[in-house]
Amino acid sequence: MTVDLRISGGTVAIPTGSVTADVLVNDGRIVGIVDPALDTEARRTIDATGRYVLPGMVDVHVHTREPGYEYKDDIRTTSEQAAAGGVTTIFGMPNLKPATTTAALLSDVFEQYAQTSLVDYNHNPAATQSGEIAGMAAQGIRAYKVYMVVDTGRDYPHPAGTGMHDHGDLLRMMDEITKTGLRFIIHPHDQSLMDYIEKQYLDRGENTPQGYAQAYAERNGVIWDTAIDVVLRLAEASGCPVHIAHMQTKRSIDAVRRAKIRGIDVTCEVNHWGPFLSTWDDVERLGPYALSYWVPDEGREAIWEGLRDGTIDICSSDHAPHTREEKEIGWTEMWSCHTGTPGIQYYYPLLLDAVTKGKLTLERVTDLVAFQPAAKFGLESSKGAIEVGRDADLVIANLDSPWTIANDGVLSKTGWTPYDGRTINAAIEHTLVRGEFVLEDSKVVGVAGQARLATPR
Repeated sequence: MTVDLRISGGTVAIPTGSVTADVLVNDGRIVGIVDPALDTEARRTIDATGRYVLPGMVDVHVHTREPGYEYKDDIRTTSEQAAAGGVTTIFGMPNLKPATTTAALLSDVFEQYAQTSLVDYNHNPAATQSGEIAGMAAQGIRAYKVYMVVDTGRDYPHPAGTGMHDHGDLLRMMDEITKTGLRFIIHPHDQSLMDYIEKQYLDRGENTPQGYAQAYAERNGVIWDTAIDVVLRLAEASGCPVHIAHMQTKRSIDAVRRAKIRGIDVTCEVNHWGPFLSTWDDVERLGPYALSYWVPDEGREAIWEGLRDGTIDICSSDHAPHTREEKEIGWTEMWSCHTGTPGIQYYYPLLLDAVTKGKLTLERVTDLVAFQPAAKFGLESSKGAIEVGRDADLVIANLDSPWTIANDGVLSKTGWTPYDGRTINAAIEHTLVRGEFVLEDSKVVGVAGQARLATPR
C-alpha cells in the first residue's frame, strides 16, 4: 500500500498517552499509527524527529467578525491565524451584522466559510427565535449560542438579537433545543445585578480599565455565579445539554463540578485570557488591551485546578479582535470600549508552553483542545484525536524552541496581540487539515475554500 503522507520519527499524542510512532495519512484520513520500522511507501515523508505530533485544536468559540465587522477580521484572516496556531476546526459566533438568528442567515454565513476558510468550520447561531431552531439544526450545526448580557454604553460586542435574560425565555429555549439533541452555549451574566453594580462605578467616575475590571469581578464574581446557578438549574429542569463560556470564579467552577456529579449534562470552557492574561498587573500595564476580564488570584487558581482535574472540559480561544482605535478609548471611557482580545493564534502554543513548565500534562492539553470539544459537540467520529479513521487534522510542534510573541507576527487585521513580548518554549511548525498543509515550516500555505463543514461522519 502506498499512502499520501508519512510523518516519521515523532512522539505521537494518542488518546491513551504518547508513543513513538509514524503516522500514515491517505485520502485525508489517518490510516495507520505504526512502528517506525514498518516499511510503507509514501508519496511524501515529513521528518518529525524531536517533535510532537498532536491533534489539531477544535476551537468552538471564535469571533470571525464576518459579516459586518470585516475591518476587525474576517473568515479568511481568522482561519489564517487558526492555521498558524494549530487550530484545524473553528466554530464561529453569531454576534455579527446581521446577527445569525435565522436559518437563512446561517446559510449565508456557511456559504462564506466555504468560499474563504482555510480550516474546517461550523457556526453557533443565536437561539433567540424558537421558530428557527429546527431549521438551523437541519443545516448541520453542532450548537446554539445566547448571551445573558446587554451592553452598557455601547451596542457591540453583544448586539441586539443575540441576548436572552428572562429565565422563562431561557427555559422555553432549552426545551426547544433539547428536541434537537444539540448543545446550548451560554455566555452567563446576571444583567440586573450588573446594572446595579455598573451604576455605582460610573456614578463615582470610575470609567477606567481598573474600574471596569473590578466591576465585573465585584463581590467575588457575583454576576457570573448567580447566572451560572440559574443555567445549571434550568439545564437540570429541561434536560438540555449546556456549555458554559468564560469560566472564571471558584464558586462557579465548584458549582459545575457538583452539577456533573448530579448527572447534569454540562460542559464548560476556559478562554485564553483566563489562565494567561487576567492578572491585576495585566490590567494595570495593558488596560483595555487586556480586557476581556480580570480574574482575581482565587479564580485563577481555581481555573488551573479545574483544567487539571477535568472539571473544565474545553479550552477555546474566544478570539475577539478589535482595532487599536476601539481599544484606545478604553483608557478613559472603558464602558465605551469594545471588550475582548485576539487569541486564536497563540492559545495552543501557550498551553503547550504550560506543559514545558509543568503546569499541565501533554495528555491533558490535547484532551482540552481536541478530544473533548470533538466529543462534546458530536464530532468524535471525525475530529479530535490521532486515531485510525479520523480526519488527518494534525499539528507538528517543537516543545523545546523558545521564541518571543511579537506584534509584527500577528496575522489578524488588528495587528496587535496582548502577548507581545512574551517568550514561550513551544512552537507550532506544521498544521494539516484532512492531510493538507495549511501551515508548513511556520508559514501559512492553506488555500481559501479548501475547508469543509465539520459534521459527524
